[in-house]
Amino acid sequence: MDETVREEILAWKARRAAVILAHNYQLPEVQDIADVVGDSLALARAASQTEAQVIVLCGVHFMAETAAILNPNRIVLLPDVTAGCSLADTITVEQLRAWKAEHPTATVVAYVNTTAAVKAESDYCCTSSNAVAVVQAIPPEEEILFLPDMFLGEYVRQTTGRKNMHLWPGECHVHAGIAPGDVELTLAAHPTADLLVHPECGCTTAMMYLMASGVLPPERTHLLSTSGMQAYSRQAQACEFVVATEVDMLYRLRRENPHKNFVPADPEAICQYMKKITLPKVLRSLQTLQPVVTVPPEIARRALRALERMVAIG
Repeated sequence: MDETVREEILAWKARRAAVILAHNYQLPEVQDIADVVGDSLALARAASQTEAQVIVLCGVHFMAETAAILNPNRIVLLPDVTAGCSLADTITVEQLRAWKAEHPTATVVAYVNTTAAVKAESDYCCTSSNAVAVVQAIPPEEEILFLPDMFLGEYVRQTTGRKNMHLWPGECHVHAGIAPGDVELTLAAHPTADLLVHPECGCTTAMMYLMASGVLPPERTHLLSTSGMQAYSRQAQACEFVVATEVDMLYRLRRENPHKNFVPADPEAICQYMKKITLPKVLRSLQTLQPVVTVPPEIARRALRALERMVAIG
């Protein structure tokens, strides 16, 4: 069944002159039919550079909005429009406007996991792979409002030493659920493994403390975006890794490093929204050119500035 659907997808992709972009957290079979697999920054860059007339975004809604903003004259399809994001839902544009009113001179840095309307009220966007670089690009005397992920924000604040940085109290329900105890138990069972932790995780601050106090070996503990995990595991001497992020990231890591062992810190770290995209839905989307994701022109115009800064910075 899957093989038949896969063949039909490839045929319809050619017929539509389409490109398929898939996030690292997508189901393995969806990753396998994609032209590009990557994190939010990689997908944004791929969307901004493609010449395809149809973009099939296998991810969640804010990613499709980003692709639509970067490609106003192309068709952007999201195979399931109910694929949302618990982190993006933690802040509304009204809440951001109220927060900005309390800090009228502050620079707003919005993690890419936000709605287009929130991006339109922001000065910069960032992803986990370039959040530190984005904050470092802002003059040190400028106050910063960082939203919406508090764990990523705290990681950036500690990494940059930025004192004038305020954090929105949002979180990804999947990453926040990966607790320090999960990591420590898994690492105890794999004592020679390198530890790879996504900075959105609820355990990030604890990991930084445990590294500083010597409980975790700093040389084997790495706080990395998913693209950082991919790059590090490829060149690392280690043969085993404990990975604290959404479980289907391990599919890509295992595929690219077949002679290395990857163990999830929490096997239950599953994003229900990412799993809404399936092969039959991708096929239906190509056949019907639906559902289309669009962004109102004025919101898109204002959000584009923040996204272009994100794509341009490291």
